[in-house]
Amino acid sequence: MAVTAADVKKLRQATDAPMMDCKKALTECDNDFDKATEWLRERGVAKSAKKADRIAAEGSIGLKISADNRRATLVEVNSETDFVAQNDGFKDLVSKTVTQAFETNAQTVEALRETTFEGNAFSAYFDETVAKIGEKIEVRRIAALSGNDNVIVNGYVHSNTRIGVIVAIECDSAKTAEAMIPVAKQVAMHASAMKPTTLSYQDFDASYVEEETKGRIEAIKTENEERARLKKPLINVPQYISRCQLSDAVLAEAEANIKAALKAQGKPEKIWDKIVPGQLARFIADNTTLDKEQALLDQDYVLDDKLTVAEAVAEAAKAAGGTAEVIAFVRLEVGEGIEKKVDDFAAEVAAQMA
Repeated sequence: MAVTAADVKKLRQATDAPMMDCKKALTECDNDFDKATEWLRERGVAKSAKKADRIAAEGSIGLKISADNRRATLVEVNSETDFVAQNDGFKDLVSKTVTQAFETNAQTVEALRETTFEGNAFSAYFDETVAKIGEKIEVRRIAALSGNDNVIVNGYVHSNTRIGVIVAIECDSAKTAEAMIPVAKQVAMHASAMKPTTLSYQDFDASYVEEETKGRIEAIKTENEERARLKKPLINVPQYISRCQLSDAVLAEAEANIKAALKAQGKPEKIWDKIVPGQLARFIADNTTLDKEQALLDQDYVLDDKLTVAEAVAEAAKAAGGTAEVIAFVRLEVGEGIEKKVDDFAAEVAAQMA
Protein backbone atom coordinates (compact mmCIF):
# COMPACT_ATOMS: atom_id res chain seq x y z
CA MET A 1 0.00 0.00 0.00
CA ALA A 2 1.40 3.37 -1.02
CA VAL A 3 2.21 5.87 1.71
CA THR A 4 0.23 9.06 1.22
CA ALA A 5 0.91 12.57 2.44
CA ALA A 6 -2.19 12.31 4.62
CA ASP A 7 -0.78 9.18 6.29
CA VAL A 8 2.50 10.93 6.99
CA LYS A 9 0.70 13.97 8.38
CA LYS A 10 -1.42 11.80 10.69
CA LEU A 11 1.64 9.99 12.08
CA ARG A 12 3.53 13.24 12.53
CA GLN A 13 0.63 14.78 14.47
CA ALA A 14 0.51 11.70 16.72
CA THR A 15 4.24 11.43 17.41
CA ASP A 16 5.83 14.83 16.64
CA ALA A 17 8.52 12.94 14.75
CA PRO A 18 10.13 14.57 11.66
CA MET A 19 8.25 14.17 8.36
CA MET A 20 10.92 12.02 6.71
CA ASP A 21 11.11 9.74 9.74
CA CYS A 22 7.32 9.31 9.64
CA LYS A 23 7.41 8.46 5.95
CA LYS A 24 10.20 5.95 6.46
CA ALA A 25 8.38 4.37 9.43
CA LEU A 26 5.20 3.87 7.41
CA THR A 27 7.19 2.47 4.48
CA GLU A 28 9.10 0.04 6.71
CA CYS A 29 5.90 -1.08 8.43
CA ASP A 30 3.71 -1.46 5.30
CA ASN A 31 1.63 1.56 6.26
CA ASP A 32 0.58 -0.02 9.58
CA PHE A 33 0.00 3.02 11.83
CA ASP A 34 0.52 1.21 15.17
CA LYS A 35 3.67 -0.58 14.00
CA ALA A 36 5.01 2.67 12.57
CA THR A 37 4.41 4.41 15.89
CA GLU A 38 6.32 1.64 17.71
CA TRP A 39 9.08 1.79 15.10
CA LEU A 40 9.52 5.50 15.76
CA ARG A 41 9.50 4.96 19.51
CA GLU A 42 12.21 2.27 19.34
CA ARG A 43 14.27 4.42 16.98
CA GLY A 44 13.95 7.33 19.37
CA VAL A 45 15.05 5.25 22.35
CA ALA A 46 18.02 3.99 20.36
CA LYS A 47 18.98 7.58 19.53
CA SER A 48 18.72 8.49 23.21
CA ALA A 49 21.04 5.64 24.14
CA LYS A 50 23.68 6.99 21.74
CA LYS A 51 23.53 10.31 23.61
CA ALA A 52 24.27 8.69 26.98
CA ASP A 53 27.89 9.85 27.10
CA ARG A 54 27.02 13.47 26.44
CA ILE A 55 26.95 15.99 29.29
CA ALA A 56 23.61 17.53 30.23
CA ALA A 57 24.34 20.51 32.48
CA GLU A 58 21.69 22.99 31.33
CA GLY A 59 17.96 22.73 31.96
CA SER A 60 15.31 23.87 34.42
CA ILE A 61 13.97 23.44 37.94
CA GLY A 62 10.33 22.42 38.36
CA LEU A 63 8.28 23.19 41.49
CA LYS A 64 4.93 21.83 42.70
CA ILE A 65 3.26 22.96 45.94
CA SER A 66 0.03 21.60 47.41
CA ALA A 67 -2.92 23.98 47.74
CA ASP A 68 -2.71 23.77 51.54
CA ASN A 69 1.09 24.38 51.59
CA ARG A 70 1.75 21.11 53.39
CA ARG A 71 3.77 19.46 50.61
CA ALA A 72 6.26 20.66 48.02
CA THR A 73 8.44 18.97 45.41
CA LEU A 74 11.39 20.19 43.36
CA VAL A 75 12.91 18.45 40.34
CA GLU A 76 15.97 19.27 38.27
CA VAL A 77 15.66 18.26 34.63
CA ASN A 78 18.87 18.65 32.63
CA SER A 79 19.42 19.24 28.93
CA GLU A 80 22.55 19.62 26.87
CA THR A 81 21.85 23.17 25.76
CA ASP A 82 20.08 26.21 27.12
CA PHE A 83 18.38 26.56 23.73
CA VAL A 84 16.46 23.33 24.29
CA ALA A 85 15.71 24.37 27.89
CA GLN A 86 13.74 27.31 26.46
CA ASN A 87 11.73 25.03 24.16
CA ASP A 88 7.99 24.73 24.94
CA GLY A 89 8.22 20.95 24.61
CA PHE A 90 10.96 20.85 27.23
CA LYS A 91 9.05 23.17 29.55
CA ASP A 92 5.99 20.90 29.28
CA LEU A 93 8.19 17.88 30.05
CA VAL A 94 9.51 19.58 33.21
CA SER A 95 5.98 20.48 34.29
CA LYS A 96 4.69 16.94 33.81
CA THR A 97 7.77 15.49 35.51
CA VAL A 98 7.44 17.55 38.70
CA THR A 99 3.70 16.93 38.81
CA GLN A 100 4.27 13.18 38.46
CA ALA A 101 6.91 13.20 41.21
CA PHE A 102 4.60 15.22 43.45
CA GLU A 103 1.48 13.13 42.88
CA THR A 104 3.25 9.77 43.26
CA ASN A 105 5.50 10.97 46.09
CA ALA A 106 8.50 9.57 44.22
CA GLN A 107 11.65 10.25 46.23
CA THR A 108 14.24 9.11 43.68
CA VAL A 109 14.68 9.31 39.93
CA GLU A 110 14.54 5.52 39.69
CA ALA A 111 11.26 5.38 41.60
CA LEU A 112 9.81 8.15 39.43
CA ARG A 113 10.61 6.30 36.21
CA GLU A 114 8.75 3.24 37.48
CA THR A 115 5.56 5.12 38.38
CA THR A 116 2.49 4.77 36.18
CA PHE A 117 1.65 7.58 33.76
CA GLU A 118 -1.33 7.38 31.40
CA GLY A 119 -1.39 3.59 31.64
CA ASN A 120 2.33 3.03 31.07
CA ALA A 121 5.58 3.52 32.95
CA PHE A 122 6.52 7.17 33.28
CA SER A 123 9.89 6.24 31.76
CA ALA A 124 8.15 5.38 28.48
CA TYR A 125 6.53 8.82 28.27
CA PHE A 126 9.76 10.56 29.30
CA ASP A 127 11.99 8.69 26.85
CA GLU A 128 9.57 9.15 23.96
CA THR A 129 9.38 12.88 24.64
CA VAL A 130 13.17 13.11 24.82
CA ALA A 131 13.41 11.33 21.48
CA LYS A 132 11.11 13.94 19.91
CA ILE A 133 13.15 16.83 21.29
CA GLY A 134 16.32 15.23 19.96
CA GLU A 135 18.82 15.99 22.73
CA LYS A 136 20.09 14.25 25.84
CA ILE A 137 17.66 15.09 28.65
CA GLU A 138 17.50 13.52 32.10
CA VAL A 139 15.96 13.96 35.51
CA ARG A 140 18.92 14.56 37.78
CA ARG A 141 17.44 15.21 41.24
CA ILE A 142 14.19 15.17 43.16
CA ALA A 143 13.66 16.89 46.52
CA ALA A 144 10.54 17.10 48.66
CA LEU A 145 9.39 18.52 51.99
CA SER A 146 6.22 17.68 53.90
CA GLY A 147 4.41 19.40 56.75
CA ASN A 148 1.32 19.09 58.91
CA ASP A 149 -1.14 21.39 60.68
CA ASN A 150 1.70 23.29 62.38
CA VAL A 151 4.35 22.91 59.68
CA ILE A 152 3.92 24.73 56.38
CA VAL A 153 6.04 24.54 53.25
CA ASN A 154 6.46 26.97 50.41
CA GLY A 155 8.89 27.52 47.60
CA TYR A 156 10.24 29.70 44.85
CA VAL A 157 11.74 29.23 41.40
CA HIS A 158 13.81 32.11 40.07
CA SER A 159 12.66 33.71 36.82
CA ASN A 160 15.44 32.00 34.85
CA THR A 161 14.10 28.62 36.13
CA ARG A 162 17.66 27.57 37.01
CA ILE A 163 17.33 27.94 40.80
CA GLY A 164 14.58 26.53 43.01
CA VAL A 165 14.13 26.46 46.78
CA ILE A 166 11.60 24.87 49.13
CA VAL A 167 11.34 25.80 52.82
CA ALA A 168 9.57 24.25 55.82
CA ILE A 169 8.60 26.36 58.86
CA GLU A 170 7.37 24.86 62.13
CA CYS A 171 4.93 26.97 64.16
CA ASP A 172 3.25 26.85 67.55
CA SER A 173 -0.22 26.58 66.00
CA ALA A 174 -2.13 26.12 62.76
CA LYS A 175 -3.16 29.77 62.95
CA THR A 176 0.44 30.93 63.03
CA ALA A 177 1.30 28.45 60.29
CA GLU A 178 -1.21 30.02 57.92
CA ALA A 179 0.26 33.45 58.58
CA MET A 180 3.77 32.18 57.85
CA ILE A 181 3.01 30.85 54.34
CA PRO A 182 4.15 34.05 52.55
CA VAL A 183 7.14 34.33 54.89
CA ALA A 184 8.27 30.86 53.84
CA LYS A 185 8.26 32.00 50.21
CA GLN A 186 10.27 35.10 51.13
CA VAL A 187 12.84 32.92 52.89
CA ALA A 188 12.97 30.70 49.80
CA MET A 189 13.63 33.78 47.67
CA HIS A 190 16.38 34.80 50.09
CA ALA A 191 17.99 31.37 49.82
CA SER A 192 17.86 31.44 46.03
CA ALA A 193 19.95 34.62 46.04
CA MET A 194 22.27 34.04 49.01
CA LYS A 195 23.20 30.39 48.31
CA PRO A 196 23.23 28.89 51.83
CA THR A 197 24.64 25.38 51.99
CA THR A 198 23.28 24.37 55.39
CA LEU A 199 20.50 25.35 57.80
CA SER A 200 22.55 26.42 60.84
CA TYR A 201 26.14 26.84 61.98
CA GLN A 202 25.46 23.87 64.23
CA ASP A 203 25.41 21.67 61.13
CA PHE A 204 29.02 22.38 60.14
CA ASP A 205 31.51 19.57 60.43
CA ALA A 206 34.29 20.48 62.88
CA SER A 207 37.10 19.49 60.51
CA TYR A 208 35.56 21.63 57.74
CA VAL A 209 35.42 24.66 60.04
CA GLU A 210 39.02 24.10 61.11
CA GLU A 211 40.29 23.94 57.52
CA GLU A 212 38.22 26.95 56.47
CA THR A 213 39.56 28.94 59.42
CA LYS A 214 43.18 28.32 58.42
CA GLY A 215 42.50 29.09 54.77
CA ARG A 216 40.59 32.31 55.41
CA ILE A 217 43.12 33.66 57.90
CA GLU A 218 45.99 33.02 55.47
CA ALA A 219 44.03 34.67 52.64
CA ILE A 220 43.43 37.80 54.74
CA LYS A 221 47.07 37.95 55.79
CA THR A 222 48.14 37.77 52.15
CA GLU A 223 45.67 40.50 51.20
CA ASN A 224 46.89 42.67 54.09
CA GLU A 225 50.44 42.42 52.78
CA GLU A 226 49.25 43.93 49.51
CA ARG A 227 47.17 46.54 51.34
CA ALA A 228 50.18 47.54 53.42
CA ARG A 229 52.24 47.93 50.27
CA LEU A 230 49.55 50.18 48.80
CA LYS A 231 49.12 52.00 52.12
CA LYS A 232 45.46 50.94 52.36
CA PRO A 233 43.63 50.16 55.64
CA LEU A 234 44.27 46.60 56.81
CA ILE A 235 41.48 44.05 57.19
CA ASN A 236 40.90 42.68 60.67
CA VAL A 237 42.27 39.15 60.94
CA PRO A 238 39.68 37.07 62.83
CA GLN A 239 40.54 34.38 65.35
CA TYR A 240 37.48 32.36 64.40
CA ILE A 241 34.93 32.12 61.57
CA SER A 242 31.91 30.33 63.11
CA ARG A 243 29.69 30.58 66.16
CA CYS A 244 30.41 26.92 66.85
CA GLN A 245 33.97 27.96 67.76
CA LEU A 246 32.84 30.65 70.21
CA SER A 247 32.63 28.67 73.43
CA ASP A 248 31.65 30.24 76.75
CA ALA A 249 35.35 30.47 77.58
CA VAL A 250 36.14 32.26 74.31
CA LEU A 251 33.32 34.77 74.84
CA ALA A 252 34.35 35.32 78.47
CA GLU A 253 37.91 36.03 77.35
CA ALA A 254 36.66 38.42 74.66
CA GLU A 255 34.56 40.29 77.22
CA ALA A 256 37.50 40.50 79.61
CA ASN A 257 39.69 41.90 76.81
CA ILE A 258 37.05 44.51 75.99
CA LYS A 259 36.84 45.60 79.63
CA ALA A 260 40.64 45.75 79.89
CA ALA A 261 40.76 47.97 76.81
CA LEU A 262 38.07 50.27 78.25
CA LYS A 263 40.02 50.52 81.49
CA ALA A 264 43.21 51.36 79.61
CA GLN A 265 41.28 54.07 77.74
CA GLY A 266 40.17 55.55 81.05
CA LYS A 267 36.47 54.89 80.47
CA PRO A 268 34.45 55.06 83.71
CA GLU A 269 33.43 51.58 84.86
CA LYS A 270 29.87 52.75 85.47
CA ILE A 271 29.31 53.09 81.69
CA TRP A 272 30.92 49.80 80.66
CA ASP A 273 27.58 48.00 80.66
CA LYS A 274 26.47 50.33 77.86
CA ILE A 275 29.60 49.71 75.77
CA VAL A 276 30.50 46.06 76.34
CA PRO A 277 27.38 44.45 74.74
CA GLY A 278 27.91 46.35 71.49
CA GLN A 279 31.59 45.53 71.28
CA LEU A 280 30.95 41.89 72.16
CA ALA A 281 28.34 41.73 69.40
CA ARG A 282 30.94 43.18 67.02
CA PHE A 283 33.45 40.54 68.12
CA ILE A 284 30.88 37.82 67.38
CA ALA A 285 30.06 39.35 63.97
CA ASP A 286 33.75 39.57 63.04
CA ASN A 287 34.29 35.95 64.01
CA THR A 288 31.27 34.30 62.37
CA THR A 289 31.86 35.07 58.68
CA LEU A 290 31.38 31.44 57.63
CA ASP A 291 27.93 31.38 59.23
CA LYS A 292 26.93 34.58 57.44
CA GLU A 293 27.98 33.11 54.13
CA GLN A 294 26.73 29.54 54.31
CA ALA A 295 24.21 28.95 57.15
CA LEU A 296 20.68 30.04 56.21
CA LEU A 297 19.44 30.92 59.70
CA ASP A 298 22.55 32.97 60.44
CA GLN A 299 22.62 34.98 57.21
CA ASP A 300 21.59 38.63 57.16
CA TYR A 301 18.04 38.66 55.82
CA VAL A 302 17.86 40.30 52.40
CA LEU A 303 14.57 42.06 53.22
CA ASP A 304 15.99 43.52 56.45
CA ASP A 305 19.74 43.18 56.89
CA LYS A 306 19.51 44.31 60.51
CA LEU A 307 18.07 40.87 61.27
CA THR A 308 19.25 37.35 60.58
CA VAL A 309 16.87 35.01 58.77
CA ALA A 310 16.11 33.28 62.09
CA GLU A 311 15.33 36.60 63.76
CA ALA A 312 13.18 37.78 60.84
CA VAL A 313 11.08 34.60 60.94
CA ALA A 314 10.67 34.91 64.70
CA GLU A 315 9.61 38.56 64.35
CA ALA A 316 7.03 37.68 61.67
CA ALA A 317 5.60 34.92 63.84
CA LYS A 318 5.46 37.24 66.86
CA ALA A 319 3.50 39.76 64.80
CA ALA A 320 1.04 36.95 64.01
CA GLY A 321 0.73 36.14 67.70
CA GLY A 322 2.86 33.02 67.81
CA THR A 323 6.29 31.47 67.35
CA ALA A 324 7.97 29.86 64.37
CA GLU A 325 11.30 28.62 63.07
CA VAL A 326 12.69 27.33 59.79
CA ILE A 327 13.34 23.60 60.22
CA ALA A 328 14.40 22.57 56.71
CA PHE A 329 15.17 23.86 53.24
CA VAL A 330 16.40 22.50 49.92
CA ARG A 331 18.08 24.59 47.25
CA LEU A 332 18.69 23.19 43.77
CA GLU A 333 20.60 24.98 41.06
CA VAL A 334 20.78 23.61 37.53
CA GLY A 335 24.10 21.97 36.76
CA GLU A 336 25.75 22.56 40.15
CA GLY A 337 28.52 20.05 40.68
CA ILE A 338 28.56 18.91 37.05
CA GLU A 339 31.89 19.30 35.29
CA LYS A 340 31.05 20.81 31.92
CA LYS A 341 33.02 19.76 28.88
CA VAL A 342 34.98 22.60 27.29
CA ASP A 343 35.47 21.99 23.59
CA ASP A 344 38.78 23.04 22.07
CA PHE A 345 37.79 23.34 18.42
CA ALA A 346 41.30 24.19 17.19
CA ALA A 347 42.79 21.18 18.98
CA GLU A 348 40.07 18.92 17.60
CA VAL A 349 40.77 20.04 14.02
CA ALA A 350 44.53 19.69 14.53
CA ALA A 351 44.09 16.15 15.86
CA GLN A 352 42.05 15.16 12.81
CA MET A 353 44.68 16.59 10.43
CA ALA A 354 47.58 14.85 12.15
